[in-house]
Amino acid sequence: MLYGLKQAPRAWYDELSKFLLSKGFTKAKYAQEILKKHGMTSCDGIGTPMATKHLDADLSETPIDQMKYRSMVEALMYLTASRPDIMHATCYYARYQAQPTKKHLTVVKRILRYLKDTIHMGLWYLKDTDFELTTFSDSDHAGCLDSRKSTSGGIQFLGGNKPVSWSSKKQECTSMSSAKSEYVSLSACCAQVL
Repeated sequence: MLYGLKQAPRAWYDELSKFLLSKGFTKAKYAQEILKKHGMTSCDGIGTPMATKHLDADLSETPIDQMKYRSMVEALMYLTASRPDIMHATCYYARYQAQPTKKHLTVVKRILRYLKDTIHMGLWYLKDTDFELTTFSDSDHAGCLDSRKSTSGGIQFLGGNKPVSWSSKKQECTSMSSAKSEYVSLSACCAQVL
């Protein structure tokens, strides 16, 4: 091999990529396994992982199997490591694991339908990525209909368009204004950068 040379890391990356691809590893394999496990392989795709209508903990609906719901959410949480596009929806629906109802299951299945439509999407970093760091943050004021707490979201990019870190989390405090919820979100995003 090329030990100690400048091109050694690139050669190792190429060798590892060839090996993993020859053994059947693909970026879409885990998403396909999730769809198969939950019987969604023949579902219709959809363009967005989350509807604009907010969800609440309405317990008057028909309860469903808690283990099935948790299994779906946990699988999606693991997938968010390489799919930032489903992060917010997955975290939002994870809040309802204690007493999921039929409508909660329907919205989690929407994420699976979105995966079906975007199964080959993923993160790809070229070796010539520059180190310009760009970060964005946002929040929704009192977006949780149950607790009236806001959700913070943030994403950090290298080279302008390559995400390296992202988060979506319900804020611990109840903000009295949209400005305060934005500041809380900005603070969390800055802490991530540092």
